Amino acid sequence: MKIEEVRKKAKKLGITSGKMKKAELIHAIQKAEGNTPCFGRSNNGQCPYISCCFIKDCLKIQL
Repeated sequence: MKIEEVRKKAKKLGITSGKMKKAELIHAIQKAEGNTPCFGRSNNGQCPYISCCFIKDCLKIQL
């Protein structure tokens, strides 16, 4: 998901993105939605949240 899409999603949730990095912004979105802020913290490419809209990007990185 491109940063512009992430910012748009954040704005809909009332989150001001400011100068947040992509991962920080996604964590804020996850928290606002009542989810675990786990983006980028997958366990060896494994994630139980297969319906997460960030999963493709998440499994590519490690924070």
